[in-house]
Amino acid sequence: MGLEERRRRERENRKNAILKAARRLFFEKGFKPVTVESIARKAELSKGSIYLYYNSKEEIYTQILLNDIDKFHNHIAALLQTPSSASEALVRLANIYVDFFLNERELFRILMTFMLHTTDMNLPDDLNTHIIKTTNKTIDIIEQVFKYGIERGEFPATINLRQSRNAIWGMLNGIISLHLFTGIETKRAEAIRSTIKAGLDTYIRGILTPNPGL
Repeated sequence: MGLEERRRRERENRKNAILKAARRLFFEKGFKPVTVESIARKAELSKGSIYLYYNSKEEIYTQILLNDIDKFHNHIAALLQTPSSASEALVRLANIYVDFFLNERELFRILMTFMLHTTDMNLPDDLNTHIIKTTNKTIDIIEQVFKYGIERGEFPATINLRQSRNAIWGMLNGIISLHLFTGIETKRAEAIRSTIKAGLDTYIRGILTPNPGL
């Protein structure tokens, strides 16, 4: 391994260490109490070392969200390649969503903090817009599922795509938020899955086109 490659790897390792430390702090304390100094301590680096890689706490926070949202997006990007029905695709998407965030609880809390308290964070407009656009890429996949259902006659053409998309997105986040950090740990996963299944079944039955000829 050459000197330049070794230096590149060291830079990447330090950046990853910073993000890992910050991710944990944001999960434990929320956004406001965390400082660049506390991130440096957690990462066992100097405060000056943090600024070699990131300009601010806000930039670190944004990078965490962007990295993890992209990771999740990659999980569901191929969702529409082989669905037998739009209903099946919605169920699969919900299962992927739940499984991902059961294993990425830090990310889920950080993401919910951003969604619920965006204005309180005072993120620069460019960073805030970047996160929203990246998040919307994933939400748009839900809308694509509904469009697919309309095209094949499974869902009526009269449904409001944006409202339907937001209803599913809100249901998933709401149910996960309700159960993920409360109650008996051993029962949380099953409570989330069974509640989402019941909610999805009810929603899908309500919008299915009668006798769509599937």
